[in-house]
Amino acid sequence: MLNPAKGESINLARFAWGLAIIGVIFFFDQLTKYFVLNTDTFNALGCLNGTEYCGRIELSSLVDLSMVWNRGFSFGLAQSEGIWRWILAGVQLAIGGLFFVWLLRARYRLTALALAMVVGGAVGNLVDRVRFGAVVDFIDFSGPWFGIQFPLPDALSFIEGIFTAPRNQDGVLGLGFPYVFNIADSAITVGAILLIVDQFLLKRHS
Repeated sequence: MLNPAKGESINLARFAWGLAIIGVIFFFDQLTKYFVLNTDTFNALGCLNGTEYCGRIELSSLVDLSMVWNRGFSFGLAQSEGIWRWILAGVQLAIGGLFFVWLLRARYRLTALALAMVVGGAVGNLVDRVRFGAVVDFIDFSGPWFGIQFPLPDALSFIEGIFTAPRNQDGVLGLGFPYVFNIADSAITVGAILLIVDQFLLKRHS
């Protein structure tokens, strides 16, 4: 398994390729967020402090665009405000920096791709957090997908929130992904999965 602290030699070609991936992810993440921030329907800046309603654009039974300010980690986990905003930003910066150093010494293209995706997504969300104190989330797969709904007994309530939309007042659950996210979150998640796969491959071949 590659250890970024062991001082492996820098592969400039691999590093340059990784930087390009970071740039592409950051560009498209910020471009889509610019669209959301500047579309009146979303009322993004107006609802930043929670005093006004954030807007929504319904696209289909599978996916919609719903403006949400996320003050936590990816997918809205661990919400934080005040001084915790800067602590969380510092944690993200430290993790991103560690992965960037790791990228400098990545020996394999899959390793570089995975690390670059995580760093690119982290930078995109970090910029939001520094600018606004929260991250712009808008990709909404909460559904119900294709109108699929079913009653959920209380005994099975533990599955609520796991690829299902919250139950309505009648106790009916919709099939969907309950978290609103953005391009950066997607890159971080895919990058993390690829990194796990990559490390298992390295371990298997070492």
